[in-house]
Amino acid sequence: MLALFVRRGVFMLLTVLAVTVVGFLIIQLPPGDFLTLYILELEASGEVVDEATVDNLRRRYGLDLSPLGQYLRWLGNLVRGDFGLSFGWNRPVSELIGERLALTVTISLLTLFISYLLAIPIGIYSAVHQYSFSDYAFTVVGFMGLALPNFLFALILLYLFFTVFDIAVVGLFSSEFINEPWSVARVIDMLKHLPVPLLVIGLQGTAGLIRVMRGSLLDELRKQYVITARAKGLDERALLFRYPVRLAINPIISSVSWQLPQIVSGAVIVAVVLNLPTLGPLLLRALLTQDMFLAGTIIVMITILAVLGAFISDMMLMWVDPRIRFERAEG
Repeated sequence: MLALFVRRGVFMLLTVLAVTVVGFLIIQLPPGDFLTLYILELEASGEVVDEATVDNLRRRYGLDLSPLGQYLRWLGNLVRGDFGLSFGWNRPVSELIGERLALTVTISLLTLFISYLLAIPIGIYSAVHQYSFSDYAFTVVGFMGLALPNFLFALILLYLFFTVFDIAVVGLFSSEFINEPWSVARVIDMLKHLPVPLLVIGLQGTAGLIRVMRGSLLDELRKQYVITARAKGLDERALLFRYPVRLAINPIISSVSWQLPQIVSGAVIVAVVLNLPTLGPLLLRALLTQDMFLAGTIIVMITILAVLGAFISDMMLMWVDPRIRFERAEG
């Protein structure tokens, strides 16, 4: 087991390092850099920018170095816990991320919790009652959830709430609480605004998990060991939850590896449509303006969560499914 942890730890570090290289290269691919865009904006507004000012700005932001030098400087600072200065905001990256991280984690974890809480029992019910009216109903809702883009669903809800109830369901706080310090009243106001983002962001993931759970359980229920157990008179409920559900839930557990990174990235377009103060819109703006330190740090955070999610799902699968433990031991 120790060798497994060491081997996975090395692979995780190499994966994060590789993604930092690829992410930095992708940010550098568009022509120019943040300073080029900034100078163009100043010139468009009528200001004259001389060469001395441009050179000073390049040295200030480290843009006078080669791409390799910029990457090594950023990576070295990252290892020391210094995420650098955001070009667009002219503030430390750690402050910008810290302001939005708590709300991002809150929305994402609640969405994941509700998705799993709904998807697992509904998937089990649909599989056990295959071809019933309720199964068809859940199937229709599931396909609608998978087919309807989240941002379009958000726009529909915005339109309905505004035209029918005259309520603008945008943001996480009312206007009087946006810039207020945290208090009980502000938390209550946030809880009132949470249902719409949770519904919009969680719809597609819940629908997908329902289909996965239903399909996996149907496969297990058709296997010979289930047929044999039924022939021996084993209670249906005991049979269902003792073996088939435990094995059918494996793909659901594996989904942690790609669900966990959404804690940081979230639904970017949905967050823009609903005006949510999460990291998604911040990442989008950083990529559009080539704010490489801010964008690179968020990408690294997403990568770390992805490899941690894969590790956690592997450990959970080993705990749930004895077959995987035996395979690891033999390997």
